[in-house]
Amino acid sequence: MLFNSYNKGDFYDEMFAEDGSVRPHYRKTLERLNRLEKNEYLQKQTAVDLAFMRGGVTFTVYNDNQGTERIFPFDLVPRIIPNHEWQVIEKGLIQRLTALNMFLHDIYHDQKILKDRIIPPHYILGAKHFRREFMGCNVAKDIYVHICGSDLIRDRDGQYLVLEDNLRCPSGASYMLENRAALKRAFPRFFQSSQVEKVDTYPQELLKVLRYVSPVNVRTDQPNVVLLTPGVYNSAYFEHAFLARQMGIPIVEGRDLIVRDAKVYMRTTEGLMPVDVIYRRIDDDFLDPSVFRPDSLLGVPGLVNAYRSGNVSLANSIGTGIADDKVVYYFVPRMIKYYLGEDPILPNVETFLASETQDRVYMLENLEKLVVKSANEAGGYGMLMGPWASKEEIEEFRKNIIANPRNFVGQPPISLSRHPTWSEEGFDGRHVDLRPYILYGDKITVTPGGLTRVALRKGSLVVNSSQGGGSKDTWVLHGDE
Repeated sequence: MLFNSYNKGDFYDEMFAEDGSVRPHYRKTLERLNRLEKNEYLQKQTAVDLAFMRGGVTFTVYNDNQGTERIFPFDLVPRIIPNHEWQVIEKGLIQRLTALNMFLHDIYHDQKILKDRIIPPHYILGAKHFRREFMGCNVAKDIYVHICGSDLIRDRDGQYLVLEDNLRCPSGASYMLENRAALKRAFPRFFQSSQVEKVDTYPQELLKVLRYVSPVNVRTDQPNVVLLTPGVYNSAYFEHAFLARQMGIPIVEGRDLIVRDAKVYMRTTEGLMPVDVIYRRIDDDFLDPSVFRPDSLLGVPGLVNAYRSGNVSLANSIGTGIADDKVVYYFVPRMIKYYLGEDPILPNVETFLASETQDRVYMLENLEKLVVKSANEAGGYGMLMGPWASKEEIEEFRKNIIANPRNFVGQPPISLSRHPTWSEEGFDGRHVDLRPYILYGDKITVTPGGLTRVALRKGSLVVNSSQGGGSKDTWVLHGDE
C-alpha cells in the first residue's frame, strides 16, 4: 500500500481530510494507485521521464553551473478538483479578468479610476510597465488580455486565494497539455472510468481567440497568425514551438518579419506574406527597437506604428504589464467593486504596500515573518522568504525597501495546501499552487484544469520550475466524485 506511511501534516491536504479519510473525489484514484507495487509505480515514472527527455519537454535555468536545459519534473499523482469547487474558481477568474480588462481600457483612455481616487494616481503613472505612449490607443475588440494565467493557492482552511496575475506572456500551457498526455500513457485505465474534463482543445481555442481579435480591415475569416519568439535560447522556447505546432501557425523571430507602409509581413521562400495577428512571447521592451530598447535585436522595427495604425493585432496587447504589477495587484478587489459593482469571488492574499508609511513601518519591523516581493519580478526571483531567510538576506531587503519602497510588497506566509508527491522516501506531502489558463475572445473561457505546480523540495513553498519546482496533471471532474 503506497500511502500507508503518508503523513498529511498540519496543512490542508488535497487528497486526505483532517481525520485522515480520503476525500470523496480522490477515492477511485487512490484505489487504483494502491493496487500498484512500488516497482510498478517507479517504472511508470521512469517511462514518463524518458518520454519527456525524448520529446524535449524542457525548460531553461539561467546562471546555474549544473547546466541550463532541464527536463520539466512531473509527478504522476494527479491533482483532482471536484466540479463544485471548479465552478467557483471559473466564476471568480472570469470576474477578475473582466475587471482587469476594463481597468486596462480605462487606464489608457479616460483614467476614471484615478480621477475618482480609487487608486492613487502615482501608483499607475510612475509604474515600470505603464506605457504612456499608448494613451488613447484603441485595440481590436477592446480586449487587452487575450491569454491570462492567474496563480491560485489554497490556505490552511482550504480557501482558494489569488496569489498573482500573469497578463503579459503567461507560460506553462504546453506543460499542462504534455502532463495530460503523459498521464494517459502511464495510466490509460484512469481515464476510462474517471469523468475528467478535457484540456487538449486548448490550442484550438487559443487559435480561435487570436483570429477573433484580427484587425477590422482583414478581408478574410482566416487571418494570418504567427507566434513571435525571442529564439531558441529563451527559457520557454519549448512551449513556443509546441503551441505554434499545435495551432498550425508559423513560429517566427524578429528577423523573419518586416514592416512596410505600417503593415507587417513575414519573409517566406515565396515572397512576403501579410501578418494580421502576432501571438507575441516577447516583453514590451523588446518588441520594437525604434520605440523601446534600441539595443535589442529581438523585435521588429516599425511594429508599434503598424499596431497603432490598426493593421496588426498583438496578443497580449502592449501595456498589459501595468495590471500584473504586484503593487497594482493590491487594488484588484477595488477594481472589481468599481467596474462591476461586485465583491471578489476569489480574494487576494493580505498584502502590505511598502510605499504606504504605516505598512512600511510594519514590514520593516516584521521582515523575518513576511514574504517580501519585488513589484515586477517573476519566476520566484526578487523574493524574500522571511521565516527561512538569513540575517544577511533580511538586512539586504531592508536597505532595498528603504531605498525604493514603491518596488516592494509584503504578505504573510500562506501555508499552501499540500498534495501527495513521490520522494526518495515514498509519498510525502509537497506544497502546490494552480495556474489555470483563461482565454478572452468572443467571451471569456477557462480551460478546465490548468498547471498544478509543486514544490519538490521538502518544506519549500516555492513552486517555480526555475527554483526546483515540478508539476502535476490537473483533473476537473464532470461531477463531484
